[in-house]
Amino acid sequence: MTQTAATPELEATIEVAASPSAVWALLADPRHMARWSPQVVRTFLRGGVPRHGATFLNLNRRGPLFWPTQAKIVRFVEDREFAFRVKENYTVWSFELEPTATGTRITQRREAPHGISKISTTLTKRVLGGTETFTEELRAGMAQTLAAIKAEAER
Repeated sequence: MTQTAATPELEATIEVAASPSAVWALLADPRHMARWSPQVVRTFLRGGVPRHGATFLNLNRRGPLFWPTQAKIVRFVEDREFAFRVKENYTVWSFELEPTATGTRITQRREAPHGISKISTTLTKRVLGGTETFTEELRAGMAQTLAAIKAEAER
């Protein structure tokens, strides 16, 4: 496992006028992510049931580039938290749900407590415009994803 130094956490938060259980019903299945994320094209959930330990394959896109990533659900707490670890780059993506007086606060995070894999860092630098550019795209994508989840949850 070759990795780079620890990477800063990315985080975005949004308030949604829907209950945690209504938001959970959307978030708990990674196959829904393609509806919201500007990067995810399609998700294939192995075994068809989202749960702790389940694995899935994402097909991602950025302009003309497509690439697959493999992930494993590492936290799955009903109405509270959904998180998965990406095999290729070691990052952990999560959604935490917190009840509020008017609905739910959703916090999305990308953590890399053990750094990002050397192969991923190299590809980001050579193919995706560099770490800073790609990190800013991820931040913008998180905001877009949360806004889309909010819109769907509040319908």
